[in-house]
Amino acid sequence: MIIKSMGRNGLILAGFAIVATFLVIVTSLVTKEPISRQQEQELLRVLNQIIPPEQHDNDLYQSCTIINNAELGSTPRRVYRAYVNNQPTAVAVEVTAPNGYSGAIHLLVALNADASVAGVRTLQHQETPGLGDKIEIRKSDWIASFNGQRVNGEDDPRWAVKRDGGMFDQFTGATITPRAVVQAVKRAALVFENNQQEWFSAPANCYGESSGAQS
Repeated sequence: MIIKSMGRNGLILAGFAIVATFLVIVTSLVTKEPISRQQEQELLRVLNQIIPPEQHDNDLYQSCTIINNAELGSTPRRVYRAYVNNQPTAVAVEVTAPNGYSGAIHLLVALNADASVAGVRTLQHQETPGLGDKIEIRKSDWIASFNGQRVNGEDDPRWAVKRDGGMFDQFTGATITPRAVVQAVKRAALVFENNQQEWFSAPANCYGESSGAQS
C-alpha cells in the first residue's frame, strides 16, 4: 500500500514537473519576440542619440557588421554604419573597458567619418552607485564631454583624466572609472581610424539578414 502510494505521488510530481516545464517553454516562446523587439527599440533610441537622424538615411540597426578586434574587447563587436545617399557618415561601435573599478564597462562609441567622436553611451556596468555610475547619461552629462573630440595619435596626452594630465574630468572619490572609459573611447577612435574602409565595406551580418547602405 505504501509502495503504491509512493508510486502515485511520484507520478503526480512527475506530472507537475512536465506541466511546469511546458509552461516555461511556452512562456519563453511567447515573450521572446516582444523582448527582442523591445531591445531593438532601446538600441535604436541610443543609436539615434549619438548618430542623429540628419546623419543617416539608412536603417542603422540592419546596417550592422560583426568585427573582431582585441583592442575593443575579447568577443566579436557590432559596428552600426550610417550613410547619407550611400556615402559613409559615421559608425557606432561596441567597446569594452575591462578595467573599471567594479569590472568591465560596456560602451557604444559613435565616430564621424573624420574620426571625431560623435557621442558615447554606457550600455552596461557595475560601478559604484553615486560615484562611478556618473558615466550614465541619466546620472551626469560627463559622458558628453567626448563629443567632437579627436585623438591625435596613440600618444595624445590630452586623452586622460585631469589627474593624469589630460583634459577629462574625474569624479570626486572615483578616478578609476572615468580613466577606464577615456582609455576605451580612445582605443575605439584609433581602431576606427585604422579600419574605417574595411568596416564600411563589410557585409551586414549582425542579425542574419543582409542589408546594404540604403534600407
